[in-house]
Amino acid sequence: MSANSAEPAGTVEVVLVKAGRTKIRYPAELLHDDGNRIAVRAPWAGDAPREFGFVRFEQGDVFTEFYWRDRWYAVKEVRAADGTLKGWYCDVTRPATLDGGHLVVEDLDLDLWRSADGTDVRRLDEDEFAESGLAERDPEAAAAAVTALDTLEALAHGPDFATLLS
Repeated sequence: MSANSAEPAGTVEVVLVKAGRTKIRYPAELLHDDGNRIAVRAPWAGDAPREFGFVRFEQGDVFTEFYWRDRWYAVKEVRAADGTLKGWYCDVTRPATLDGGHLVVEDLDLDLWRSADGTDVRRLDEDEFAESGLAERDPEAAAAAVTALDTLEALAHGPDFATLLS
């Protein structure tokens, strides 16, 4: 599949890179690729549940993930095994690439959570971002990452957040 293909191809492997190393990789069903926005669906890929205090990701959870080739973030709709919407976990990333069945995304440490009812919007991992050294290594990318987090937060406080994904 070419980097700008508009044809869904069944499954892809999502590859999340952080600090130059592969953090996790997992198979996902390719739902949509319009040449800019890519949508995939996959079950929770963790080996064990992950408790954040404000949400718990666990076996049976289903993530519908949205990536863009021109935006510095990814948005993941999280549903429990019974279909109940838990909320949206948003990663600040470099724009995604899809080539040869691999959807590659570089995680830039900043994250945002929005609960299903929209009452809990929180910025996450700003300390990790500061410690990453990205601002010194690549000031333009660091600025784009901060802008992306600000954009996500503004969208998350709005009533039409879910329309970002349609």
